Amino acid sequence: ERKRVVPDEDIGPLVATEMTRCIQCTRCVRFTADVAGTYELGGMYRGENLQIGTYDGKPLTTELSGNVVDVCPVGALTNKVFQFRARPWELTARESLGYHDAMGSNLFLHVRRGEVLRAVPRDNEAVNECWLSDRDRYSHQGLYSEDRAVKPLRKVNGEWKEVSWAEGLAAARDILAANKGDDLGVLVHPSASNEEGALLARLAAGLGTTNIDHRINNRDFSDAATAEVFGLPLAEIEGADSIVVLGSNIRHELPLLHARLRKAQTTRNAKIHAVNPVDFDFAFKLASKQIVAPSAFIDALGNAELRDAVKGASNAVLIVGGIAENHPQAAAIRAAARDFAAATGAKLCRIPQGANAVGLTRAGVLPAGKDVNAMLAQPRKAYAIYGIEPGLDFADAAAARKALAGAQVVAFSQFACASTRDVADVILPIGALPEVDATLTNLDGREQSARAGGKLPGEAREGWRVLRALGGEMSLAGFEFTDLAGLRASLAPVSVNVSSSAAAPVAGEGLEVTSTAAIYRTDAVVRRAQALQSHPLNNAPRIVLNADDAARLQLVEGQMAKVGTDAGRATLPVVVDARVAAGSVWIESGHGATAPLGAARVTVVAA
Repeated sequence: ERKRVVPDEDIGPLVATEMTRCIQCTRCVRFTADVAGTYELGGMYRGENLQIGTYDGKPLTTELSGNVVDVCPVGALTNKVFQFRARPWELTARESLGYHDAMGSNLFLHVRRGEVLRAVPRDNEAVNECWLSDRDRYSHQGLYSEDRAVKPLRKVNGEWKEVSWAEGLAAARDILAANKGDDLGVLVHPSASNEEGALLARLAAGLGTTNIDHRINNRDFSDAATAEVFGLPLAEIEGADSIVVLGSNIRHELPLLHARLRKAQTTRNAKIHAVNPVDFDFAFKLASKQIVAPSAFIDALGNAELRDAVKGASNAVLIVGGIAENHPQAAAIRAAARDFAAATGAKLCRIPQGANAVGLTRAGVLPAGKDVNAMLAQPRKAYAIYGIEPGLDFADAAAARKALAGAQVVAFSQFACASTRDVADVILPIGALPEVDATLTNLDGREQSARAGGKLPGEAREGWRVLRALGGEMSLAGFEFTDLAGLRASLAPVSVNVSSSAAAPVAGEGLEVTSTAAIYRTDAVVRRAQALQSHPLNNAPRIVLNADDAARLQLVEGQMAKVGTDAGRATLPVVVDARVAAGSVWIESGHGATAPLGAARVTVVAA
């Protein structure tokens, strides 16, 4: 008999196929059906001619697609990014964590001679079970981007010059020493580790400034809100019988929490309700939905039918996501959420806006003085920015660029990107999480450890080591330790009387902005992972309008439109989609083209 041969199918940039190996066990089929809920894989033909594949020949679109590699017992489905890079016995496994969302998924980094070649899930039933999101699995590609910061850089007469660590630290010390107290602002990325956060808080205290904040995605600080631990542990959410999702594209924001919500529905018949500005594509059925502009969230939570439905549940949960947390009226929405939870008995679960937002809150990386908005609206003379890509990471990128451009800036950064070079005076290269020993605190308040896997590039150093050297040179208190163990022994929760600032006015003309973080544009490392940038879920910059609003503005699908705010303007293609609430426009952040649009409302006209 002739050998059985099955042609391979291109199912996207993440998963490679060798379908001649397939034994038709249908594990991958059952995963996409039962866990991911996308029903993308299936069997075609019969008997010995049976073939597993996608019915339409299109790429896998689930945000969990890499898990089919893990469940395949014969290597018919393999990791396309890792394929042919190394033999398994050449690899060393290092325990690490996902650092692109607040879940803190447990994983192993597989490393060969200091290079991270792949990531695989590490079982932890309380966090990620045995799964891993594609964002955590494939982001390691971004570590090897051409613009990694590999040597200390100093701007001399407007030109960047590579310098020694001694000269780079001296330049940073001079800038910080000359701008102590209220003249200095410290801005920290919310994925910075607990160790780095503690040292940054000590650095700010030693320099006499209370202007330090990690809440760079937030817009409303009037209630002095900080990240909180989930009201119900992650593993218990799948046991809830009534769940309300408020202001979140949960499938993109926390892919594995979305999978748990689907599990709650399929195993316990949980009733899931959504209050969102866009009728997002979820892999579970909604018992009810209210698709309204974000400013109407408060009224939606007061809906009697919704309250009655949740009140009757024995175990109810209210999940508040990034659209609500980062809205210009977030304080009022948070107050309404607390009222809803109190009235219905639902456990309140506010999604922390950053991989280590809970840990940095405990470490005291919070302002007793000026918060992020105040630091940018009233520019300081100098800033220390930590782990931030200034052009894309701030909620209001235009205000950030303006404030930083007029100040002296010390950047502790993994990347020497264009926007960092534009605003910084000194760039000190630091390692990313897969390259350092660190601890992060997830949304359950669970402190988890990661071990160094990849080799630090060039002359880059661990962030804690750089901060230790800088604090030591300036003879600041709290920098007397000599190693990581000594630092960890000195860590303790810090209480900060967080300042509040007046809520920004939200009145104005135009459409209300619904801003969500693009799933594969959430941070600097993910944005540089080539395979993820080729994924179908990674949309190009655009604005999405309701059909009625598009007709009123005389816009049609595919047309270019000028989108404007007081801060800046952008020209973007128009997508008309009935899923968007009337009176609002949906924009994904993380793109240079949409960065100027960090406002409550925008005007939209034909280009």
